[in-house]
Amino acid sequence: MSDHSPGGQAGTDALGDPFDEEVLIRPAKGPADPEAAPDLILAMTAPLLKLFVQRTGALETRVSDYGLYRVYQAFREGEAGPRLTLAGPFIGAPQAVMGLEKMIALGARRIWVTGWCGSLQPDLVIGDLVDPVDALEDEGTSQHYPLSGKAPRADEGLRASLASALKRRERSPRSGRLWSTDAVYRETRGKVQALGRAGVLAVDMEISALLTVAAYRGVRLAALLAVSDELFDLTWRPGFSSRALRDGSEAAVKAILEAVDAQRKCAKE
Repeated sequence: MSDHSPGGQAGTDALGDPFDEEVLIRPAKGPADPEAAPDLILAMTAPLLKLFVQRTGALETRVSDYGLYRVYQAFREGEAGPRLTLAGPFIGAPQAVMGLEKMIALGARRIWVTGWCGSLQPDLVIGDLVDPVDALEDEGTSQHYPLSGKAPRADEGLRASLASALKRRERSPRSGRLWSTDAVYRETRGKVQALGRAGVLAVDMEISALLTVAAYRGVRLAALLAVSDELFDLTWRPGFSSRALRDGSEAAVKAILEAVDAQRKCAKE
């Protein structure tokens, strides 16, 4: 497991070969693809995506994405282009990164991620909100995006907008580090204990890779996750159908939409 050290091994890929920047397949805008709004919301789960579509009145649009996820555009009267693009659902780093790469190629520049996570801390329970600052890389996608310098972190300006929106709703997210893993069925006792003791807040499947790609592509990204299940006492307690998770998810959706409007206003000033 890497402490999100960019590229995993300095200058080489997982096979020990030097990074080759002459890639064969590039994310690109197809002839019939629409422009994405500067603000993109990536919803990891179908229920969260549905909430965003309902609240924004966004309309589904066709994108040359091989049907891997769905894309919606929200418009505002008097504005030429979309004010907001939505994409999802996703499961795991590879699929989420494919969606992010495509949307960046279509014009997305401020990326807002939301999803669910499993708590590793006893004072972080189902329905609570998590503001990831950075993430431990335990997935297989990040290593293919070589970065130099410090490990990627969530954008401070976007995080501040989310914090302000949540404060107005009297919600306080927990800020800190996540653990991102591809292997749901390999979240072992040893890892959960060690990472919990180290102060890691929760486990998800995508954040470390999304932060890496955002840094690699030079776009801004922040996330707001709701706790959907608990692992901190080495017993798995799912809360996927709980009222607490529904409330947390709705709070995250409202805060992100308010933060998007705040950032749009700042961009125009």
